[in-house]
Amino acid sequence: MLLADVLGTSTAVAATRSRTAKAAAIAELLSGAAPGEVEPVTAWLAGEPRQGRLGLGRRTLSTAAQPPAPAPFLTVAEVDRALTELAATTGPGSVARRDAVLGGLLSAATVDEQGFLVRLLTGELRHGALEGVVLDAVAGAAGVSATSVRRALMLSGRLPETAAAALAGGVAALDAVHLEVGRPVRPMLASPGSSLDAALADLGRDITVEYKLDGARIQVHRDGDVVRVWTRTLREVTDGVPELVERIRALPCETAVLDGETLALDDDGRPRAFQDTMSRFGADAADEGVLLSPFLFDLLHLDGRDLLDEPLYVRLDALAGLLAADEHAALRMPGVRRPDVEQAAAVLDGALAAGHEGVVVKALDAAYAAGRRGRAWQKVKPVHTLDLVVIGAEWGYGRRSGKLSNIHLGARDPDGGEPVMVGKTFKGMTDELLDWQTRTFPGHAQEHADWGVRLRPELVVEIALDGAQRSTRYPGGVALRFARVLRYRPDRTAADADTIEAVRALLAGS
Repeated sequence: MLLADVLGTSTAVAATRSRTAKAAAIAELLSGAAPGEVEPVTAWLAGEPRQGRLGLGRRTLSTAAQPPAPAPFLTVAEVDRALTELAATTGPGSVARRDAVLGGLLSAATVDEQGFLVRLLTGELRHGALEGVVLDAVAGAAGVSATSVRRALMLSGRLPETAAAALAGGVAALDAVHLEVGRPVRPMLASPGSSLDAALADLGRDITVEYKLDGARIQVHRDGDVVRVWTRTLREVTDGVPELVERIRALPCETAVLDGETLALDDDGRPRAFQDTMSRFGADAADEGVLLSPFLFDLLHLDGRDLLDEPLYVRLDALAGLLAADEHAALRMPGVRRPDVEQAAAVLDGALAAGHEGVVVKALDAAYAAGRRGRAWQKVKPVHTLDLVVIGAEWGYGRRSGKLSNIHLGARDPDGGEPVMVGKTFKGMTDELLDWQTRTFPGHAQEHADWGVRLRPELVVEIALDGAQRSTRYPGGVALRFARVLRYRPDRTAADADTIEAVRALLAGS
């Protein structure tokens, strides 16, 4: 298969807003791919190389620019080999070797293929085919259900490998994908709930109500004395969190997969600033003065038994047994099972009084639906909050002159299109945050203009708001009311942002 074939499908996908048409175009391409081509093609159409980010910016790619080839002849296999070589080239002399590989790749590409490769390598390939669309395409190409593909993806954590299994072996190959201790599972996510009363009315009495912490999501795997920790985005952080490793290693089990949150507490047991917690997950050396405390709320595997498909009450019983000893009780996320209305309200009040965000209401009969937001888990906070994508910023005026201030906010399009703009805000920004935006945004700029910058959809910000209102000003038909910045979320990507449907759900009467 030629790179030009992939480029043609990418162009066709970008030209339509129909999710069905996007998936059909990708499925047709995958159906014609050779076994060794499925993984790279799937990864590229989902927006990134299968080797992951290669650390190549526009400046590097501009330096490596070459005259284009007159006609397409570059194959998928040749491109994938070059990207693998780039990923493996490190150490002394690596800059020259990487430049040579990159130059050779670009010189073999036509002008349109060069544009495709540059966008792919810089993370700017946005043709409206988010992972969900590609997942549907894989199901169509393999002739299997999307449910089977989604479950295998949940357990493997990687879409390219899941696609290769589906096309090579169909349902049997997908069903053979099991939870493996040491390989992270995509986390189950909670949907925003409008209120505690609404969540209770929706889910009924067979629920648990647990604290919602202002921390970082963690997934912890233990296999004997080996303990590994991943973040919500499946980035391993084991080496930076030795205190978490020590607490899990002390549990009375041989193998386990645990889900929870972690955060830094002050001497009074109250949560420290979110930034203090996130300082332990950055690229820089961990702040040894900030200790993290784990709070576990789910158990997906214990001593050879997979619990993913068991209802939540079974998983919670197993977790309670694992943490039964007094020395481990503090690891359990606080909450109450099958509360009445007054008890549920008391849990929410207790969470807020302790300095936490709110509660999560969970259906006790629900299996673990990894990687998806569903109504089975609903997070309730006294103030509405949304995770939105920053898609632009305007230059300020007055005391904010010379600083990138008023940010443009986009909600995720569930059909894989560009984020849908739902408002602007400069409220809640400190001078330090304004300085940070002014330093940081140019590195994410897609376009510079007199009014400010248009940004690639990469930065996620948590916004507090009083609700939403109908609007003809924005393409989604809805606008935020009294939006203000709470903080940026380096632990989340644009694919984790809330959807336009989540914003519309906050309309009065919804």
